[in-house]
Amino acid sequence: MREILDDVTRWMRNGEAVAVATVVQTWGSAPRGVGSKMALTADNKISGSVSGGCVEGAVFEAGLEVLASGTPQLLHFGVADETAWEVGLACGGTIEVFVERLSPQVLAFWQEATSNERAFAVGTIIRGDANLLGQQMMLDEEAHNSGISGVGLLEAVQLLTREALVGGQPKRMALSSNVEIFADVQLPQPQLIVIGGGHIAIALTQLAKIIGYRTVVIDPRSAFANAERFPHVDQLIAKWPAEALKEIVFSRSTAVAALTHDPKIDDKALVAALQSNAFYVGALGSQKTHAQRVLRFTEAGLDAHAINKMHAPIGLEISARTPEEIALAVMAEIVKIRNAEK
Repeated sequence: MREILDDVTRWMRNGEAVAVATVVQTWGSAPRGVGSKMALTADNKISGSVSGGCVEGAVFEAGLEVLASGTPQLLHFGVADETAWEVGLACGGTIEVFVERLSPQVLAFWQEATSNERAFAVGTIIRGDANLLGQQMMLDEEAHNSGISGVGLLEAVQLLTREALVGGQPKRMALSSNVEIFADVQLPQPQLIVIGGGHIAIALTQLAKIIGYRTVVIDPRSAFANAERFPHVDQLIAKWPAEALKEIVFSRSTAVAALTHDPKIDDKALVAALQSNAFYVGALGSQKTHAQRVLRFTEAGLDAHAINKMHAPIGLEISARTPEEIALAVMAEIVKIRNAEK
């Protein structure tokens, strides 16, 4: 969704109707995953992709029909289908794509949830009677919701959409023998907050950017927190963590790495992160250093469950020696933990 959001916002602001195609199920070696999106307009504007190119043309034609009729379509492409071979899906995969007209309400919901870094889901009826097809339930992690009429249907769709949102993955589900919904789950952009601007932080934030993370570096020492050392980061805050963290929004897609070895800098940031919904909190230091840290946090009243969320010593064990190797170990552990939760 994020890859098309700026484009569809601009198009609809200019008064253009937009169709959105979403991959709702895949089998075999389909080229793009569930939830992948392509947006299009009647005057040949395209953003995003549902297949890496092999079925884009057929999906575009269906999108034009949807824009003209207003009726959503569920498309199937597979190697057993003559149509699939015509459009080039000869890689052994099968995909189903739901094409619908994007409503201003859903676009506004996307914009509001992403700007506030909230996880959200849109549950859409993708198979069923004509009067149900395309109806939607919008739900975010703060329990705000809207859409879909009919009390029984509302409750059923809300329940399944909430289930997918909690799981953090898009999901296709059956409401009955002839009604199916697709819950399109969107999590906040992954974010890495690094406490301390040493050499490891330079390499770590570079790796994180390559993988797609938004990067933040916090360090009250101006010799370390400066644009010359970190021209690539998204946000550089030369303040003590107690103040700097007031400018940060933690989400379930946030990772925190404390790298200074200095309790005066690391501790307040770690305590705040451990009490947040961040999916990863790690701290640099030896086993002895960490034992002392645990004692300080326990004496400060932090409960054992929160303390046990901390990964310390930080990073996977790969016998890392250089700052770059340590950064690789840390980023590998972050990726491992995040993917394990999906």
